[in-house]
Amino acid sequence: MEEILSILNTIPSPYNDLVAVAVIFLIIAAISFIIAFLFGGKAAEQIEEVAEDQEIEPPQEIAEEPQIHQESEIEEVLEDTTGKEFQAQAPAPVEEIAETEAAPEPEEIAIEEIEEEPEEEIEPLEKVEETKEGLFARLRRGLSKTQAGLLGGLGGIVSKKEIDADLWDEFEETLIMADLGVNTTMKLREHIETKLSKQSLTSPESITSTLKEEILEILKTAEGAPITPNASPFVIMVAGVNGVGKTTSIGKLASRLKTDDKKVMVAAGDTFRAAAVEQLEVWSKRVGTDFLKGQSGGDPSSVAFDAVKAAQARGTDILIIDTAGRLHTKGNLMDELTKMKRIVGRELEGAPHEILLVLDATTGQNAVQQAKQFNEAIGITGIVLTKLDGTAKGGVIIAIADELNIPVKYIGIGESLSDLREFNAEEFVEALFYSGDETVH
Repeated sequence: MEEILSILNTIPSPYNDLVAVAVIFLIIAAISFIIAFLFGGKAAEQIEEVAEDQEIEPPQEIAEEPQIHQESEIEEVLEDTTGKEFQAQAPAPVEEIAETEAAPEPEEIAIEEIEEEPEEEIEPLEKVEETKEGLFARLRRGLSKTQAGLLGGLGGIVSKKEIDADLWDEFEETLIMADLGVNTTMKLREHIETKLSKQSLTSPESITSTLKEEILEILKTAEGAPITPNASPFVIMVAGVNGVGKTTSIGKLASRLKTDDKKVMVAAGDTFRAAAVEQLEVWSKRVGTDFLKGQSGGDPSSVAFDAVKAAQARGTDILIIDTAGRLHTKGNLMDELTKMKRIVGRELEGAPHEILLVLDATTGQNAVQQAKQFNEAIGITGIVLTKLDGTAKGGVIIAIADELNIPVKYIGIGESLSDLREFNAEEFVEALFYSGDETVH
């Protein structure tokens, strides 16, 4: 700087001061430019180093990244899920999540397996023709508990030496315990006493044989004729409270009717029980019938209306309509059943052609009360008595026949398809009183 000033002093006045100021300005400008250049380069290097350390891609690459490469990037990330690569592909996971939510393959497989399990329980569809002896043997097994309760009690009675008042008291107690009911029991006692007196029979053993004759006579009056469709479509309404085996009985009934080369449709009118609708649909698929259902929680009568229209349009031979077993507190079950019957009759003259009531034999005398209420509301044309194989209260069928005068169409004595069978009074009584000596007629 001193050298520069000494040179400036050699410049003659008055220009030496002006030149000095200009030189100093140029020196300062040059120094500023050099400083800016040096620090600017270092800043750029620092930015690049930070970008490399943090793996931040330059903005130009993000903007220029073509959409077509995202699929390959997803595959690379799926191959190595150790973290950094997964975070580095931050723009792409949006599509990965969308694909996962749209098609969760493991969950779909699980749902399908759950839906197929009831079908395994329904198996098998029996095709082997059984002999009459084989069917009778199954009937005996199905009635074994009822037989043990009835004949076990009678065994103690007939072992007595004579017929007296105490014997008749025990007789009444035995029949009531077998759920024949008080009224039917008193009627049987009166008839048996009269017969024994006329025939001058005094042996207690004669009570059992006479009781067998009297029960057969009662059941003969309730022996229902098989369902014979005489219209097309032939409409069957099936009623019953929840838990009596209504859904299963409909499935087995549909299978029986379909074996006669009839085109059958099943309509799920119990809209308040999603499980009942699903189970009925499984049955329908298993036996190969058409199936119709309505909206969950919807009006059961609307399902009945749609079912009749669909059956007419498809040329269905037999339409089976499931009905509600209960309703929400806003509605009354009997009112809804009456409404369904009215709508079906309005849409198809003469329908419903059959109104079956499903009763659970294990409920005993309660089944008789249910039958009375349903019959008053909708006019039952036939009874399906289920679960005879699981109770000692099978004698309720005698009370039903005696008190209600409603035909017993079918009885359930087991889980297989052929265990829903047409009721035969003579066969039933033979199985009930079977001692090992009788033969099948």
